[in-house]
Amino acid sequence: MRYGMVIDLQRCIGCNACTIACKQEHSTPPTVFWSKTVISESGTYPNARQVYMPLLCMHCKDSPCVNACPTGATQKLDNGIVIVDQSMCIGCRACMIACPFNARNFIFEQNSYYEDKGGPTAYEQATASEHIVGTVEKCNFCVDRVTAGQEPACVLTCPADARFFGDLEDPNSQVAKLVATKGAYQLHPELGTDPSVYYLPG
Repeated sequence: MRYGMVIDLQRCIGCNACTIACKQEHSTPPTVFWSKTVISESGTYPNARQVYMPLLCMHCKDSPCVNACPTGATQKLDNGIVIVDQSMCIGCRACMIACPFNARNFIFEQNSYYEDKGGPTAYEQATASEHIVGTVEKCNFCVDRVTAGQEPACVLTCPADARFFGDLEDPNSQVAKLVATKGAYQLHPELGTDPSVYYLPG
Protein backbone atom coordinates (compact mmCIF):
# COMPACT_ATOMS: atom_id res chain seq x y z
CA MET A 1 0.00 0.00 0.00
CA ARG A 2 1.13 3.51 -0.79
CA TYR A 3 -1.23 6.38 -0.10
CA GLY A 4 -1.08 9.27 -2.53
CA MET A 5 -2.98 12.26 -3.83
CA VAL A 6 -3.92 13.50 -7.28
CA ILE A 7 -4.72 17.19 -7.75
CA ASP A 8 -6.58 18.29 -10.88
CA LEU A 9 -5.20 21.73 -11.81
CA GLN A 10 -7.99 22.26 -14.33
CA ARG A 11 -10.55 22.01 -11.54
CA CYS A 12 -8.62 23.98 -8.90
CA ILE A 13 -10.05 27.49 -8.51
CA GLY A 14 -7.45 28.82 -6.08
CA CYS A 15 -9.99 29.38 -3.30
CA ASN A 16 -7.62 28.16 -0.55
CA ALA A 17 -10.40 26.14 1.10
CA CYS A 18 -7.81 23.36 1.38
CA THR A 19 -5.43 25.70 3.18
CA ILE A 20 -8.05 26.75 5.72
CA ALA A 21 -9.34 23.20 6.21
CA CYS A 22 -5.80 22.04 6.93
CA LYS A 23 -5.19 24.81 9.46
CA GLN A 24 -8.49 24.06 11.17
CA GLU A 25 -7.90 20.30 11.25
CA HIS A 26 -4.40 20.60 12.68
CA SER A 27 -4.70 23.90 14.60
CA THR A 28 -1.47 25.15 13.07
CA PRO A 29 -0.06 28.51 14.27
CA PRO A 30 -0.53 31.66 12.15
CA THR A 31 2.81 31.42 10.33
CA VAL A 32 2.65 27.66 9.71
CA PHE A 33 1.13 26.24 6.53
CA TRP A 34 1.10 22.50 5.91
CA SER A 35 -0.92 23.16 2.75
CA LYS A 36 -0.87 26.26 0.57
CA THR A 37 -1.77 27.44 -2.90
CA VAL A 38 0.76 29.45 -4.90
CA ILE A 39 -0.87 31.86 -7.36
CA SER A 40 1.03 33.07 -10.42
CA GLU A 41 0.18 34.60 -13.77
CA SER A 42 0.56 33.13 -17.22
CA GLY A 43 0.43 34.84 -20.60
CA THR A 44 0.30 38.52 -21.46
CA TYR A 45 -2.53 41.03 -21.62
CA PRO A 46 -5.20 40.62 -22.89
CA ASN A 47 -4.69 36.85 -22.71
CA ALA A 48 -3.28 36.66 -19.20
CA ARG A 49 -4.70 34.32 -16.59
CA GLN A 50 -4.01 33.20 -13.06
CA VAL A 51 -2.44 29.80 -12.44
CA TYR A 52 -3.01 27.93 -9.17
CA MET A 53 -0.54 25.42 -7.76
CA PRO A 54 -1.60 23.68 -4.53
CA LEU A 55 1.43 22.51 -2.55
CA LEU A 56 1.90 20.19 0.42
CA CYS A 57 4.33 17.51 1.57
CA MET A 58 4.94 15.16 -1.35
CA HIS A 59 5.33 12.04 0.86
CA CYS A 60 8.13 10.87 -1.41
CA LYS A 61 8.78 7.16 -1.84
CA ASP A 62 12.51 7.89 -1.57
CA SER A 63 12.26 10.56 1.13
CA PRO A 64 15.42 12.68 1.54
CA CYS A 65 14.00 14.08 4.79
CA VAL A 66 13.85 10.59 6.33
CA ASN A 67 17.44 9.93 5.33
CA ALA A 68 18.61 13.29 6.71
CA CYS A 69 16.95 13.09 10.14
CA PRO A 70 19.60 12.16 12.74
CA THR A 71 17.14 11.04 15.43
CA GLY A 72 14.52 9.09 13.51
CA ALA A 73 11.88 11.73 14.20
CA THR A 74 10.97 11.81 10.54
CA GLN A 75 9.57 8.42 9.65
CA LYS A 76 7.87 6.77 6.70
CA LEU A 77 4.99 4.49 7.65
CA ASP A 78 4.23 1.19 5.93
CA ASN A 79 1.41 2.93 4.03
CA GLY A 80 3.83 5.46 2.52
CA ILE A 81 2.84 8.43 4.69
CA VAL A 82 5.78 10.43 6.01
CA ILE A 83 5.30 11.77 9.54
CA VAL A 84 7.25 13.69 12.18
CA ASP A 85 7.38 12.44 15.77
CA GLN A 86 7.86 15.78 17.51
CA SER A 87 8.85 14.07 20.76
CA MET A 88 12.00 12.88 18.94
CA CYS A 89 12.69 16.07 16.98
CA ILE A 90 15.69 18.10 18.18
CA GLY A 91 15.05 21.02 15.84
CA CYS A 92 18.26 20.65 13.84
CA ARG A 93 16.29 21.33 10.65
CA ALA A 94 18.37 18.91 8.58
CA CYS A 95 15.09 17.63 7.13
CA MET A 96 14.13 21.13 6.01
CA ILE A 97 17.41 21.46 4.13
CA ALA A 98 16.98 18.03 2.59
CA CYS A 99 13.39 18.59 1.44
CA PRO A 100 13.39 19.86 -2.17
CA PHE A 101 9.75 20.97 -1.94
CA ASN A 102 10.00 23.42 0.99
CA ALA A 103 7.18 21.50 2.67
CA ARG A 104 8.34 21.74 6.28
CA ASN A 105 7.78 24.34 8.98
CA PHE A 106 9.88 25.17 12.03
CA ILE A 107 8.01 26.31 15.14
CA PHE A 108 9.88 29.41 16.30
CA GLU A 109 7.40 30.50 18.96
CA GLN A 110 3.92 30.04 20.33
CA ASN A 111 1.76 32.79 18.91
CA SER A 112 -1.93 33.46 18.50
CA TYR A 113 -4.20 34.61 15.73
CA TYR A 114 -5.62 37.14 18.19
CA GLU A 115 -2.60 38.62 19.95
CA ASP A 116 -4.23 42.05 19.90
CA LYS A 117 -7.53 40.68 21.25
CA GLY A 118 -6.35 39.16 24.50
CA GLY A 119 -4.17 36.30 23.33
CA PRO A 120 -4.88 32.63 22.55
CA THR A 121 -8.44 31.39 22.26
CA ALA A 122 -9.60 28.36 24.24
CA TYR A 123 -9.11 26.24 21.11
CA GLU A 124 -5.56 27.49 20.64
CA GLN A 125 -4.77 26.81 24.28
CA ALA A 126 -6.18 23.28 24.04
CA THR A 127 -4.09 22.44 20.95
CA ALA A 128 -0.89 24.33 21.81
CA SER A 129 0.82 21.13 22.99
CA GLU A 130 0.57 19.74 19.44
CA HIS A 131 2.98 22.40 18.18
CA ILE A 132 6.21 22.27 20.15
CA VAL A 133 8.51 25.28 19.93
CA GLY A 134 11.88 24.30 18.47
CA THR A 135 10.58 21.40 16.38
CA VAL A 136 9.63 20.79 12.75
CA GLU A 137 6.19 19.82 11.47
CA LYS A 138 4.46 19.28 8.14
CA CYS A 139 1.52 17.73 6.31
CA ASN A 140 0.88 14.15 7.40
CA PHE A 141 -1.95 13.37 4.93
CA CYS A 142 -4.29 13.64 7.95
CA VAL A 143 -3.01 10.24 9.07
CA ASP A 144 -5.46 10.05 11.96
CA ARG A 145 -8.41 10.61 9.64
CA VAL A 146 -7.05 8.14 7.07
CA THR A 147 -6.52 5.50 9.77
CA ALA A 148 -10.17 5.97 10.73
CA GLY A 149 -11.25 5.40 7.13
CA GLN A 150 -11.81 9.06 6.29
CA GLU A 151 -10.36 11.32 3.62
CA PRO A 152 -7.80 14.04 4.41
CA ALA A 153 -9.44 17.33 5.36
CA CYS A 154 -8.26 19.11 2.21
CA VAL A 155 -9.79 16.43 -0.02
CA LEU A 156 -13.09 16.45 1.85
CA THR A 157 -13.32 20.26 1.80
CA CYS A 158 -12.38 21.07 -1.81
CA PRO A 159 -15.50 22.67 -3.36
CA ALA A 160 -14.29 21.95 -6.89
CA ASP A 161 -13.58 18.25 -6.24
CA ALA A 162 -10.05 18.82 -7.47
CA ARG A 163 -8.38 16.43 -5.01
CA PHE A 164 -8.38 12.65 -4.97
CA PHE A 165 -6.82 10.38 -2.35
CA GLY A 166 -6.19 6.66 -2.24
CA ASP A 167 -3.78 3.78 -2.72
CA LEU A 168 -1.45 4.39 -5.63
CA GLU A 169 -0.48 0.72 -5.70
CA ASP A 170 -4.06 -0.49 -6.13
CA PRO A 171 -4.70 -0.46 -9.90
CA ASN A 172 -8.45 -0.31 -9.25
CA SER A 173 -8.26 2.82 -7.07
CA GLN A 174 -9.35 6.17 -8.46
CA VAL A 175 -5.94 7.76 -7.93
CA ALA A 176 -4.11 4.93 -9.70
CA LYS A 177 -6.48 5.15 -12.66
CA LEU A 178 -6.05 8.93 -12.89
CA VAL A 179 -2.26 8.59 -12.82
CA ALA A 180 -2.37 5.89 -15.50
CA THR A 181 -4.82 7.51 -17.90
CA LYS A 182 -4.94 11.29 -17.43
CA GLY A 183 -1.36 12.39 -17.98
CA ALA A 184 -0.63 12.97 -14.30
CA TYR A 185 2.84 14.23 -13.45
CA GLN A 186 5.03 14.71 -10.38
CA LEU A 187 6.93 17.83 -9.41
CA HIS A 188 10.67 17.65 -10.10
CA PRO A 189 10.84 13.99 -11.15
CA GLU A 190 14.49 14.56 -12.06
CA LEU A 191 15.33 14.58 -8.34
CA GLY A 192 14.45 10.90 -8.07
CA THR A 193 12.37 11.23 -4.88
CA ASP A 194 9.24 9.72 -6.52
CA PRO A 195 6.57 11.98 -4.90
CA SER A 196 3.21 10.49 -3.90
CA VAL A 197 1.41 13.67 -4.98
CA TYR A 198 0.51 13.90 -8.67
CA TYR A 199 -0.97 16.72 -10.70
CA LEU A 200 -3.33 16.60 -13.67
CA PRO A 201 -2.47 19.27 -16.24
CA GLY A 202 -4.40 22.53 -16.07
